[in-house]
Amino acid sequence: MRLLIVEDDAQLGEALAAGLRQVGHTVDWFCDGMQADAALGATTYDALVLDLGLPGADGMEWLRRWRGQRNLALPVLILTARDGIEQRIAGLDAGADDYLIKPISIDELAARLRALLRRATGRTQEVWTHGALSYAPATRQVLWRGVSVKLTGRELALLEVLLMHPQRVLSKTQLREKLYDWGDAGPESNALEVHVHNLRRKLHPGVVRTLHGVGYALGAAESLV
Repeated sequence: MRLLIVEDDAQLGEALAAGLRQVGHTVDWFCDGMQADAALGATTYDALVLDLGLPGADGMEWLRRWRGQRNLALPVLILTARDGIEQRIAGLDAGADDYLIKPISIDELAARLRALLRRATGRTQEVWTHGALSYAPATRQVLWRGVSVKLTGRELALLEVLLMHPQRVLSKTQLREKLYDWGDAGPESNALEVHVHNLRRKLHPGVVRTLHGVGYALGAAESLV
């Protein structure tokens, strides 16, 4: 999934971004609410990790603004050193979906984000199945007809996006947004097509459908047997 981190501590922000990328996520990290606000206006994210102690307007103010004025619907996880019960209640009442106290391990943060994503997408199972295809988000293991298949990070990310939206047609722009963060050098023009080709080769020719001039969609479950 594509994540937005808003954290003004440079060392922590870099560590969070690096750790979440290492477990397969696409991550943008910004130091203040103004930068994050601009990113939210330009990019579609799956979840937001928000510090409260930001320069200028603090994270709570930005959260209220995003939930109210922008009508932001994506899951928000507050990650902060403010551990008072009143502050936790205020954060949840302001629109946060989860509230964690620093310090925290990347593994726990990633697990919390997976839980938020499951609730947001309705994918509550530990293993997602689609025809003969199985995918476990926690371990990032892919099985085809019960046999483990090794995919690259980008191929896994593409497959996960398609499985998250099994009934939707996603444009090339939408898919590229999920695979590449703002820090990536511009991907080659045919990179997405290469990832689609590799999924078809490694899994099944019908795992990804092409809708010419529109985008890509997950193949029908009944055809993936």
